[in-house]
Amino acid sequence: MKKNKVLFWASTGFIFLFEGMMPLFTLLFAIEYATAGTKPLGYPDYFAYALIVCKVLGATAIILPQLPDKIREWAYAGLTFNMIFAVISHVVVDGFLIVSFFPFIILAILAVSYY
Repeated sequence: MKKNKVLFWASTGFIFLFEGMMPLFTLLFAIEYATAGTKPLGYPDYFAYALIVCKVLGATAIILPQLPDKIREWAYAGLTFNMIFAVISHVVVDGFLIVSFFPFIILAILAVSYY
């Protein structure tokens, strides 16, 4: 049981930092880099800002245990869709490069957190 808790909090903490805090700090302190990941893919700037807000809300929802299960499940679903569509976007624009599949690594960590 303790091993499962450690795995849960380690993976959830990583997702919270990587998907929640890093984009938020970019938006707050380095606004010129906020669209660095979406602009080469052809998305407008407002999409990047909306994506950052949704990532922060989703990452916050999965780390707060007192939230209802339905909200947490929707947060996991939203972050999962984000990773899947990130891979699709990168493959369409960049081709089948190894770096195009990096979001699947984050998705695997998210799956550990969900499990």
